[in-house]
Amino acid sequence: MRNLYLGLLAFSVMFLSSCEVVGGIFKAGVWVGVLAVAFVVGIILWLIGRGRR
Repeated sequence: MRNLYLGLLAFSVMFLSSCEVVGGIFKAGVWVGVLAVAFVVGIILWLIGRGRR
């Protein structure tokens, strides 16, 4: 499972630039960006919580 996360991270680093991500967020709207960031932070916190068990 860890290899899957590392693979997704490597894929996103290679194919998504930060400018494209920020541009997409502002095109979709600020609230969609806020919700997306909150969702990603929630997933990261959930994964950290699972890893400590």
